[in-house]
Amino acid sequence: MHNIADVAQTLFPDLSANDLILVNNALSLVEQACANNPQACQNPRPKGIDVASILTTVHIDIYSILAAVLSDSRLDDYLDETTIEIQFGPVVATLVKDVNWLNKVSIYNLDMANQPNQTEILRRMLLAMTHDVRAVLIKLAYRIQRLRGLDQEDAQLRKFIARETLDIYAPLANRLGISQFKWELEDMAFRYLDPDRYRGIAKSLADKRVQREACIETFLHDLQQALNEHRLNAKVYGRPKHIYSIWCKMRRKQLPIEELYDLLAVRVIVDDVTACYTVLGLAHGRWQYIPKEFDDYIANPKENGYQSLHTVVVDKQGNRMEIQIRTRAMHEFAELGVAAHWRYKEGGRHNTASEKNITSLRLLLEERGHDNLLESFHTELFSDRVFVLTPTGNLVDLIKGATPLDFAYAIHTDIGHSCRGAKVNGQIKPLTYQLQSGEQVEIITVKNGQPSRNWLDPNLGYLKTPRAIGKVKSWFKQQELGDNIAAGKNLLDKESKRLGVKKVDLNDLIRHFKMADADHLYQAIGRGDINNRQLAGALKIPELAPVSFKLSQPKTSSISTVTVADMDNLVTSLAHCCSPVNGDDIIGYITHTRGITIHRTDCSNILHLTPEQQTHLVTAEWSGNHHARHSVPIVIEALSGQNLLIEVSQLLHFAKVQITDASLKTNSDQSATLTMQLQIENTDQLSLVLGRISQLANVVEVRRKV
Repeated sequence: MHNIADVAQTLFPDLSANDLILVNNALSLVEQACANNPQACQNPRPKGIDVASILTTVHIDIYSILAAVLSDSRLDDYLDETTIEIQFGPVVATLVKDVNWLNKVSIYNLDMANQPNQTEILRRMLLAMTHDVRAVLIKLAYRIQRLRGLDQEDAQLRKFIARETLDIYAPLANRLGISQFKWELEDMAFRYLDPDRYRGIAKSLADKRVQREACIETFLHDLQQALNEHRLNAKVYGRPKHIYSIWCKMRRKQLPIEELYDLLAVRVIVDDVTACYTVLGLAHGRWQYIPKEFDDYIANPKENGYQSLHTVVVDKQGNRMEIQIRTRAMHEFAELGVAAHWRYKEGGRHNTASEKNITSLRLLLEERGHDNLLESFHTELFSDRVFVLTPTGNLVDLIKGATPLDFAYAIHTDIGHSCRGAKVNGQIKPLTYQLQSGEQVEIITVKNGQPSRNWLDPNLGYLKTPRAIGKVKSWFKQQELGDNIAAGKNLLDKESKRLGVKKVDLNDLIRHFKMADADHLYQAIGRGDINNRQLAGALKIPELAPVSFKLSQPKTSSISTVTVADMDNLVTSLAHCCSPVNGDDIIGYITHTRGITIHRTDCSNILHLTPEQQTHLVTAEWSGNHHARHSVPIVIEALSGQNLLIEVSQLLHFAKVQITDASLKTNSDQSATLTMQLQIENTDQLSLVLGRISQLANVVEVRRKV
């Protein structure tokens, strides 16, 4: 490539001098990569420069232009992410990483063409797995650049690329409200998929182009004259039709191109709703209109919120002319892609988060400098979803935190019931493993398998999706009444023993869960309507009864109520040296005459206490922030003492449970007993901790020590 500076200056005349230097630096890197690997650079012109040129039509920023240039595949082995970040900053580095991933992703297959659900999941996955939405725009521009040179490829590849474009990338462009990308993607893909029909429509349009343009010009002149006579302020213009959209309408209405009404189309943009109906009245008064082609989407908006008046009139030469009339606000709503327009076109479902973020994206394209909008797009759109693959390549859409067991139930209820294991990306994973987007999952089943009641225990983390939980509950509900009652008794007995509850007040539980009698209670527990966590919350453990500590205070402005661990009815006062306020991290210092003085933890007086003075320190918290903790002993029986203390300690660390004492005893048969003293807030937390410890492979039993 020659004269890099001249190329950049020509393609990006609006860039500042500093931005042009950055673009030239990026182009130089591509040129150097080509020089080092001439076999991979048969065409010396970087394709990224053409992609960046395409992006300028939607007023994209300098970061995206640089990322487009640096995403050239010839740089893969020449330039790493760290080098890009050093030279061009973290935003460009992240964009390049996302675009490279999008350029290499190869999940689509031709079978998806007949599976709308699969193509929709793939589109959502592409949006979800990019950190910056601008990467999707760059990818769309790369696809346009690929299509423009597709005639050089063999027929089979041309059809594959074209089909993928119509199924995945054109709908994405439509969803993002970028009409000019959508039209070009659709028309070029249609040209390669069905060249005969494409040429037929193009020829028909070309044959009548002069006549059509003359009709539009005459009609616009007459309409503008009528508007001027009534002193109506309006913007009036012809609306072009694209070949693929014409073909779709021909196919939908089962009509030849000659009988389509709206090949001749105009749009009128006015100031307010009253003006919309005034223009409609003028049009119907001046030309004959076709009643069945009139739609009032202002009085009766579409379900997606779209508003406009649509009518078809017959001009003086007998041509049918479609007119769309809307206010500027309605036009902006439609053009900004507030999900309503693309949901109507694609038949998607309503999604408020999508509406908000698509609008943000379109505003970003119109007004530069909205970096926070980019962040909100990624963090709110599909942030609660994971997209995983079956062994055959089908995509499954699940909620965040879903497990292989959730995946099994999403495939089929019987597969869920029979599931006993899973491979994720070829490796065996526990059924509680949290799946990540892009992973491939294979389910291991057994014949005539049945669900486990443990799967319904939220403490154990087997299931996340409501659908899967409902399937398991439904299975247990269908079992015999006697089996559920027996299972319920067993579960209640097991949970009470684990929590160390010597005597269960059955009547209290019946009242708590609003059951008619004990059998109904047992049945509800047995079939999963009452899970272990709910049961643990209802069982009463004396030392875990909720208590609160509030310290008395003198009635002066310098006094504040705080909670001091293990101390009650004490006077506290705020230290003048650091003047702590609610929200600061605080600590108490026991004085001889003034009770407990409350300091900030970073107070210089506290930091410079002598070792003897430090013995006067006590923990303190602001009232309302305190969670009373109670010392609870537990016993863990295990097959072996090896790594037992380490594994349990790590689990408790992640559960944010403090250990105050631990004792490990190893028996002659290599089994072990681990006794621990834990700081527990409530019964729910105790049940959660016991449940998680019980899932460790080495553990035989875990219970509260009584």
